[in-house]
Amino acid sequence: MSDKANAVPAHKVWQDTFKRVAGEFSGITPEHRYVDALAMELVREPERFQVIVTNNLYGDILSDLGAGLVGGLGLAASANLHPGQPGLFEPVHGSAPPLAGKGVANPMATVLTGALLFEHLGHPEAGRDLERAVRETLAAGVRTPDIGGKATTREVAEAVAGAL
Repeated sequence: MSDKANAVPAHKVWQDTFKRVAGEFSGITPEHRYVDALAMELVREPERFQVIVTNNLYGDILSDLGAGLVGGLGLAASANLHPGQPGLFEPVHGSAPPLAGKGVANPMATVLTGALLFEHLGHPEAGRDLERAVRETLAAGVRTPDIGGKATTREVAEAVAGAL
């Protein structure tokens, strides 16, 4: 769980709520980090973290940082989950309106978000198939300009579909 209660006292509510709710989940080891320290730890050891609970502002900043660690916004999938409630699945980059119609948007984050959705819905094999198709497409060198390629959005999407 991440906040900035040492500078924003109102964030103490986050800590209190997190401690109370975390107690309901015996299978997790709850930890607290101030957001600036967490950002540094994410750069040094991103594999340490599976879930980060934070507010929307810090989540937006940290998800962009995480996207940079995996190659950019065009590769970063995202899921906003609440136990027992519907989730929201979207690429970290959102809809990217300035790229609409230009053929340069990277569709891989959307495909990888689909993989997260399949996994969440209890279809892990379908999720792994999507991840494999993206890996094979990247290995074949089919990439949009944001990750050093020359392929269009459609060409990348067709290559991923073909790898399925």
